[in-house]
Amino acid sequence: MNFRTPPAIVDKLSSGMARIARADDLVKKLGDGDIEFFGSSSDYLRRHIAAELSRWSKVVDEAGRMIRQPEESQTSMKLRFITATLALCTSLCAGTAQAQANNYPSRPVVIINPFPGGATDIGARIYSQKLTESLGKPFVIDYKPGAGSVIGTNFVAKAPPDGYTLLITSAAFTITPATHPDLPYDPIKDLAPISLTLKKPAMLMVHPALPVNDYEEYITYARANPDKLNFGTTGVGGSYHLVGAWLHGATNTRVTYAHYKGSSQLFADQMAGRIHVSPASIFNGLPYVKSGKLRAIVIISKERSPLLPGMKTVAEQGIPDFDYSAWEGMFTTGAVPRNIVTLLSSEFGKIAKMPDVAEKFREDGSLMVGSTSEEFRRHIAVEIERWRRIIKDNNIKAADD
Repeated sequence: MNFRTPPAIVDKLSSGMARIARADDLVKKLGDGDIEFFGSSSDYLRRHIAAELSRWSKVVDEAGRMIRQPEESQTSMKLRFITATLALCTSLCAGTAQAQANNYPSRPVVIINPFPGGATDIGARIYSQKLTESLGKPFVIDYKPGAGSVIGTNFVAKAPPDGYTLLITSAAFTITPATHPDLPYDPIKDLAPISLTLKKPAMLMVHPALPVNDYEEYITYARANPDKLNFGTTGVGGSYHLVGAWLHGATNTRVTYAHYKGSSQLFADQMAGRIHVSPASIFNGLPYVKSGKLRAIVIISKERSPLLPGMKTVAEQGIPDFDYSAWEGMFTTGAVPRNIVTLLSSEFGKIAKMPDVAEKFREDGSLMVGSTSEEFRRHIAVEIERWRRIIKDNNIKAADD
């Protein structure tokens, strides 16, 4: 447009182009490739052009100096020219990525769930609905099970770093690096934590025939009867196995582990008296406790539970850092721009405070968290280091999936 065009006309046309860029039919026709729609303001375009002119001017000046140099300095000048060109390309790519990030999301986002039909399925459905409502683009669920969540996690780790592929997963994320040292991804570098969305507090239960009523009595009994207590878990190298190894290692006691493929058969055998003790989420175990079929003796999560008023935690009784809870969390690909991670983290923080969401998760004993990305990162680092130490100290080998 001519530079003499009145600003009011320029602004009106700029506003019209912005509306066109947001039109669904245009996005549908042209948005399947590498095209991103902006519809920027006139001032934004002016600044963009000025920056481009400045960059290219520097490249041209560099090329001119190289041509004017004596022959003996040509090699060094060529290297400088190549370096400058590469730097410019990097800058342009970074600028494009940042512009795309500022427009996020501009198309559907996929949430990968490695546990179809599992506990994370409920969370995935609720989060996808809430994110779709708040961010204006579809968040859809795709299932990629297998290899103890490794297949789905690796898919997200290797996805384009644009924030359009997310991962919902469980506490297995921090155990797998220790039980499977040959993972095809680095859990710290290749995945970016978004938010620790919720926790499920847990407890230790015993059969009523066992002559113990609390944690101190249990440890005393276990110490006096090494290897005689059958400790039920939901699999070799699983979270309940590691909780048992942590607890009994820290108290210098020994038990005999009995591994099951799921909690249903474990609970059945415990009520029959074949299993003396086992961990369980408070929600799953509470019905057996209330019916008198099993006895809760201690909370193994950091905080006490309102569902078991007056019951102390392990952390209060000799192991200050003892804290186990099942959890769910959201990740994306490691190199996703920071502002996208921050946006998503903020959204999960808001979702955690929604009364309808909190009520829905309260039905299965979950506590909403909605942490920041950095808080979740620290949580993951602590857990990975802890489980690696416990697995190494106890020579635990995970069963084949």
